[in-house]
Amino acid sequence: MDRQVEAFLEMLAAERGAARNTVAAYRADLQAFAAYAASRGERPGAASEDTLQAYMRSLHGVVAARTAARRLSCLRSFHRFLLQDGARPDDPTQRLDAPRLPATLPKYLAPAEVDALLAAAATRPGVPGLLGRAALEILYCTGLRVSELLGLTRAALLSASETLIVRGKGGRERMVLLSDRARDAAAALGAATESKWLFPGRNPRQPMTRQGFALLLKQAALLAGLDPARVSPHVLRHSFASHMLAGGADLRSLQTLLGHADIATTQIYTHVLAERLQQLVALHHPLA
Repeated sequence: MDRQVEAFLEMLAAERGAARNTVAAYRADLQAFAAYAASRGERPGAASEDTLQAYMRSLHGVVAARTAARRLSCLRSFHRFLLQDGARPDDPTQRLDAPRLPATLPKYLAPAEVDALLAAAATRPGVPGLLGRAALEILYCTGLRVSELLGLTRAALLSASETLIVRGKGGRERMVLLSDRARDAAAALGAATESKWLFPGRNPRQPMTRQGFALLLKQAALLAGLDPARVSPHVLRHSFASHMLAGGADLRSLQTLLGHADIATTQIYTHVLAERLQQLVALHHPLA
């Protein structure tokens, strides 16, 4: 691996607190670019603007537009790092055009479907039922990311507090609110396990893996009569956000609850606001 690439990845982890999956994705993206640059006789940290332009053109029709956009974002971060570090005098990514992304709306479940999922998860006997109920209750009432959920400890939940401090992306902390149902489910699970982690894996000294949680969610979806392909931790996060907005929450509050650094990220949920505004006009406008 190129020395400058390694230095950049180390900076991401040490200074920006990037998650392990983020660092791994950036590593893969930079390895792909390094191979392309090498085919043109250049090192990744000394690549010319022509090489960068040619690389982005080579991705067209080969990878999805979102993948190409992520690779461009990675290359921009890498070259800004080199510029700030004095490793090169310019940033050759400044004039690169980002791929045009298709407009997509977040996928979410209807409230009745969420209710069915929560009820189905609780029907499993023993610890699996307690674990499924607690996980889904907490996910849906807080909008946590799956990494944040699986990183919870028993000590953090086994209190009477209605709030929970969560460390999210970039090491940023935020406060989320717990419902009575979520606290009761966490207490029942904590009383039945002895692990440090609220959601222990097969090895109780380690938290449950993403793969283990995905299997749990798939089983709950099947029990609820839902297509497992429509259910994921992120779909539940989207459901939380969409249902909050539909119920009257504002974007700024939702941004805080979701832990978004930029409100532009939260604005993907404005499709719900548009639906609500249409209903308000239909109900209250004198000419409607």
